[in-house]
Amino acid sequence: MSIQVILTTKVEFLGDEGASVKVADGYARNFLLPRGLAMPATAGNLKRVEGLRKKRDAEEAAALADSKAVEAQLTKQSFTITAPAGADEKLFGSVTAADIAEALQKEGITIDRKKIVLEHPIRTCGVFDVDVKLHATVSTKVKIWVVAAEAGATAPAAEAPVAATPKKSKKK
Repeated sequence: MSIQVILTTKVEFLGDEGASVKVADGYARNFLLPRGLAMPATAGNLKRVEGLRKKRDAEEAAALADSKAVEAQLTKQSFTITAPAGADEKLFGSVTAADIAEALQKEGITIDRKKIVLEHPIRTCGVFDVDVKLHATVSTKVKIWVVAAEAGATAPAAEAPVAATPKKSKKK
């Protein structure tokens, strides 16, 4: 015997979420249904899944539109990051995806650092085209200028040492 079920999550070798599949009766009763991987294919469940699919499609379309808007902003601008560097323009540290995300945040563009694709951290001054993957179908390049910080900015500020004050002992 076989039974028609609607998958609630992706099941390997069976189908994606929302797919209506025909499986063996025992497989559905003993594995899919108890684990919450599927639900019976009733008229009510089919309507509910269709409503969820429409909602997910609308959210996906909105996310795609937002990604394209951010892509348009990124391609129009270039961003500057100042970092302490030596005389040969090698940075004392490196510029990472988190630093780039912070520079973009200062300009009013919020991007998760995980969406910035760097093969390796930037370790020299110069102009770099950095890949940003905004959406599954939308990616762009961002122009990043890495410039050396001024000489005075690289040295730590000299502060006067704070003299330790002896604690007074209280005697009763």
